[in-house]
Amino acid sequence: MVCGLLAGAASLIATGVAAQEKPGFKDTPMLPGGQWHVHDSDRPAPVVVTPATNPGGAPSDAIVLFDGRSTDAWRAERTPWPVKDGALTVPARIGGESNLISKQSFGDVQLHLEFRSPNPPTKSSQDRGNSGIWFMQRYEVQILDGYQNPTYADGAVGAVYGWKPPLVNAARKPGDWQSYDIVFERPRFGPDGKLLRPAYVTAFLNGVLVQNHQPMLGTTIWRQVASYTPHPDAAPLQLQDHDSPVSFRNIWVRPLPEAAIDLGEGK
Repeated sequence: MVCGLLAGAASLIATGVAAQEKPGFKDTPMLPGGQWHVHDSDRPAPVVVTPATNPGGAPSDAIVLFDGRSTDAWRAERTPWPVKDGALTVPARIGGESNLISKQSFGDVQLHLEFRSPNPPTKSSQDRGNSGIWFMQRYEVQILDGYQNPTYADGAVGAVYGWKPPLVNAARKPGDWQSYDIVFERPRFGPDGKLLRPAYVTAFLNGVLVQNHQPMLGTTIWRQVASYTPHPDAAPLQLQDHDSPVSFRNIWVRPLPEAAIDLGEGK
């Protein structure tokens, strides 16, 4: 009798362990796309990613593009960008602009970087602490000294340049380090080059939402309306040289799974 009770308890424990290993249901409705039930017990669990110890640090699955020391992940168009005290700075111009371009190409991506406008500030409006983040070397999110620096709204720090002003001005003072956390979703083109879905950007400046899944009009261009031209699914990131010694540090990215165009294309 004791043996039977022990065997039964062992069976219950084993069943409980199995249930804990694969909790969920198979008798629930199917989700859009027809692959998984609601709360499906067979649906793969998320991959474990270890966050950084310090806020803003690179998580375990990030690609670090600048760690305060090496510029090996980048190439400069002309003049190399100097590194000093853990920061990378736009160089003084010698023979024209020298944008900094990542050697690796990306499509959908999460980006973190920190930047610092020159202090004391010189000049004003668009000539004060101007740089930019160009996703796929085409789609710009503006960097500018936005502290008590009047300029046109769609050129402010946090703007999708030439299109959407930021939701708010969350700029810090010149000389203070500032942070960007941006999710960029590339545009989708059909086999014939037709635009199926625009690029989207969600951006936090200093922890404040400034662009909320904002569709982009196309390739950024000064004083004109942006438009799309078909291009590859991956292209480099670019930091802009706008003839202002803006500094950068702690740059990392996480390539993201392709965002589905509609619910019927869930991955």
